[in-house]
Amino acid sequence: MPRFMNRNIRDGINVLSKLNNRRIFNAIKLFSSYYISKTIKRPVQWGMPLSMEIEPTTSCNLRCPQCPSGLREFTRNTGMLDLPLYKKTIDEIHEDLVWLILYFQGEPFLNKQFLEFVKYAASKNIYTATSSNAHYFTDEMAKATVESGLDRLIISIDGSTQETYGKYRIGGNVEKVIDGTKKLLYWKKKLNKSTPHIIWQFIVFKHNEHQLPEIKRLAKEIGVDELGIKTAQIYDYKTSDDFIPTNEDLARYRKTDTGYEIKNKLLNQCWRMWRGSVITWDGLVVPCCFDKDATHRFGDVSTQHFKEVWKGERYNSFRQAILKSRKEIDICTNCTEGTKVWS
Repeated sequence: MPRFMNRNIRDGINVLSKLNNRRIFNAIKLFSSYYISKTIKRPVQWGMPLSMEIEPTTSCNLRCPQCPSGLREFTRNTGMLDLPLYKKTIDEIHEDLVWLILYFQGEPFLNKQFLEFVKYAASKNIYTATSSNAHYFTDEMAKATVESGLDRLIISIDGSTQETYGKYRIGGNVEKVIDGTKKLLYWKKKLNKSTPHIIWQFIVFKHNEHQLPEIKRLAKEIGVDELGIKTAQIYDYKTSDDFIPTNEDLARYRKTDTGYEIKNKLLNQCWRMWRGSVITWDGLVVPCCFDKDATHRFGDVSTQHFKEVWKGERYNSFRQAILKSRKEIDICTNCTEGTKVWS
């Protein structure tokens, strides 16, 4: 069995270890209500979130051109999540929650309390994951990260050379990414830990698609647990192909006579609206990771109990809109659910 597959099985077993009778029953309620909602075209929501995304910060050290954090173009407030608000939220949802992504926008490790967030969720037996550009893994931070209980760490590496990597990760250094990865792997071995499950994520663009064979070789050589090949989200895909790969199998978009169109058929359904939410650093509850500017706000956990928001009228109205005509919702028009490519 391939080495990556062995490690993926181990990671899957780790996820399953977070389940208990209550969480399993909650998952059954979520799946049931979702399929009933699709059938009757009316939102039914019986469960609580199975997975959540909570944003540690909007700050980032890089200036990636297809990212609002990198472009500094947010219209919403920017800042850092504080520990009291985070603990309040986890306390309200942890009994049913299985999977927590500590990431939305920004670089999570810029929040000095980030590992405290991880530890608190781990103490509630929640699977924790995050995504990082891996520029802050000193030996001390790498050791602390492995010791924190973090279950999954996605590291962005969109090129095997500085020239290619730097075309998108503006201000970044690929050698820092590689060195940080090596430090994490060293401490996993030193401490005899199986976590975090380390994934190198390679977002495919026109300028780096030729380096796929090299990044696969490098991932194997360094010994990461998994290599993820991800298609790129392009904001102006209808009029610009500067970043869209020439290999259409590696793109979220297909070429037409007038430009490009998204491959996703945008069916009037979305499991994300039933399985969980995204919460911004300051407590706003939004539908999913495609609402980067938090334009669809269902409530605020800094002043409300999460369940009140989750079962509220605004949330259900949005679910109804999804079931009626998803193509008419702005954040859905560039949604890539079902179009990601993984190696």
